Amino acid sequence: MSAIDIIQIGVNRYAPSGSESVNLYATSASAPLTLGQLVQAVCIHSAAALENQSVLKMNTMNNGTVLLDEAAGWLEKIADGSANWDEAKQFLVGTMHIDANVLPEDIDTYDRRMKAAAALKDKMDGLTQTQQQDMVDLQSIVNRRDVAHSTAANVVRALANSASANAANF
Repeated sequence: MSAIDIIQIGVNRYAPSGSESVNLYATSASAPLTLGQLVQAVCIHSAAALENQSVLKMNTMNNGTVLLDEAAGWLEKIADGSANWDEAKQFLVGTMHIDANVLPEDIDTYDRRMKAAAALKDKMDGLTQTQQQDMVDLQSIVNRRDVAHSTAANVVRALANSASANAANF
């Protein structure tokens, strides 16, 4: 996952004589920002970073799903004995990263086919658990992104209400 960037923020205090001071916030890449603008910028920046993380997580999950589908096809072929063992073994060792020492030399008997199938099924179970954890992570990322968006919207609403109240007071 990518990290959310950290931006150095400088604070300047301006105080016309006889009134409260006003804080202005600025980054090296921007003009002075009010507190509301700063909160909005941070929320939008955070939401964008979380959106990127969610896309990366979805791509990872898609790759895992494709791999599990391919593994299921090989599992069926191994179990019924229709698999070319050299190709199947190359997939099991090279793609699924199953230790070659736990695999049989061939799959010419039922017991050997079941041994190879069990090794693949164990690996598939681990990938399924990883997929489930990735789904939980994705839900968390999306929830955090939604909170960032709603916080930015609430700040805009509060600033608009404040501006309306100030205009009504004049």
